[in-house]
Amino acid sequence: MQAAPEKSLDRKLRRILADPSCGDYILADAKDADMAFGLAAPGLAPGGQPGRGPFRSIHAYRDEIRTLVAEGLVDIMLMSASTSEALAIDGRLFETSPVTPAVRMNDTTDIWLAAGTGGYGREPAMPFATTTIAQARWGRAEAPAAGPGPGANLGLFSLTLNDSALLDSAMLEAYKGFRLEAEQAGFTHFLEVFYPNAPGQVPGKPAGSRPEDVARFLADHVVRALAGVPRAGRPLFLKIPYLGPAVMEMLAAYDRSLVVGVLGGSAGTTHDAFALVEESKRHGARVALFGRKINAAEHQPTFVRHLRLVADGDLAAAEAVRSYHAALATLGLQPHRSLDDDLARSPSAAAYRG
Repeated sequence: MQAAPEKSLDRKLRRILADPSCGDYILADAKDADMAFGLAAPGLAPGGQPGRGPFRSIHAYRDEIRTLVAEGLVDIMLMSASTSEALAIDGRLFETSPVTPAVRMNDTTDIWLAAGTGGYGREPAMPFATTTIAQARWGRAEAPAAGPGPGANLGLFSLTLNDSALLDSAMLEAYKGFRLEAEQAGFTHFLEVFYPNAPGQVPGKPAGSRPEDVARFLADHVVRALAGVPRAGRPLFLKIPYLGPAVMEMLAAYDRSLVVGVLGGSAGTTHDAFALVEESKRHGARVALFGRKINAAEHQPTFVRHLRLVADGDLAAAEAVRSYHAALATLGLQPHRSLDDDLARSPSAAAYRG
């Protein structure tokens, strides 16, 4: 029987914590979109129209996961509990892979993005969790044994804070409950903190009111929320929006034991994705988690291969865009955009350029 290799996540975290300037950078693929978008989560089938479909099946979505895990270019594969059950527990996909499986452990209401709703994402986020630690590990509510099972022993827990003592305390209370359960079970996690999703709709506050400096609001809340958490209950790393050079550098420098990572956001251009890795690394981030940017790519393995080249400092972002287009041409694939358009930065992505 082939021995299980060391997970690249464990090796890189160890080196980053010993020396933040070591150059290591952790890449994660977020294939948990079925917990947010429903039918649209796997992406469009050939000939599909945005928002209307037809869409790929969950089986095709999982085939992409199998391909990317076989490539070994990401360090973490984040999935829903049902996908993890199919691939990690039933399929034993990660047993001989350096890739670490992870499960989304909560699904706050702001990611309930089903088509045709009145807009849960536009209402202040409320805490909610579908799955449990036992289900992430074993695919069942009653674990047959203590400790890690054949599934995931790493989970993502997500917070969305809206500058409301009432709403935010409920969100943080849910995180406290999860942390205590995870610590007792020996289950590790990483923490995602989103920007406020509806700060202008908070009960008891004037309509339209919002934090004056949203980057500092988020960074300060991260520090404050974790100040009361001892080492045994702390997250392995953070996943947050890119806060811009100044605040990102302050957060990364504040506590060297807290590894800071960024989330990829909407699909955008190829340059948006590559530049996010390049710029965030320059300003202190050591992790990036991409979901839609990878899933919307013309050829996911080639896209991730170029993300890895940028993350490891082997290609500059613009150079990687050109190389990616050349690779698509070699594969006989039509790019979504012209090279000139794909080299552009979308306004939202360029807002915090370093």
